[in-house]
Amino acid sequence: MADRDDTNSTGQAMKRMAVGIAVLIVLTALLFFFAPESFYPWAKAIHILAVISWMAGMLYLPRLFVYHVDAEKGSVQSETFKVMERRLLRGIISPAMILTWVFGLWLAWKIFAFQGGWLHAKIGLVLLMSGIHGYLAAAVRKFAEDRNEKTARHWRIVNEIPTLLMIAIVILVVVKPF
Repeated sequence: MADRDDTNSTGQAMKRMAVGIAVLIVLTALLFFFAPESFYPWAKAIHILAVISWMAGMLYLPRLFVYHVDAEKGSVQSETFKVMERRLLRGIISPAMILTWVFGLWLAWKIFAFQGGWLHAKIGLVLLMSGIHGYLAAAVRKFAEDRNEKTARHWRIVNEIPTLLMIAIVILVVVKPF
């Protein structure tokens, strides 16, 4: 019965998330088409919010893995980590990454015309961050199948990669050193 309740609540949460994203997309599209002069600050705000959400998840997910490694396979604790990891990835990290890319590319095109060494470097680092995202998504699948072979130490090290990338990206955006 508990599994059924968890599945039902997960389904409801996913539906609420999908509705929220759909509303955001519709409102953004309306703004883009009917008030294009007002779109830039909204696009920038949504981009920043999406980046914050993406980074929060990217910093938290490997930390969950650190603790999940120590949980006995099949235990209640392990199953709880699986639910947390899946919800974090599907409900926050992946949608936030998509929004980050969509609005970031629009800003890069509309405001900067894809010009500037700092912008090219930033896009390269965001590609690396997206690769780490893919690596973490694959890890969520492995943990869900009880096939993780990495140690807690590995996940502690992986946990630092998004932090380093984030620092470099913020410096590039704010300082624009080249």
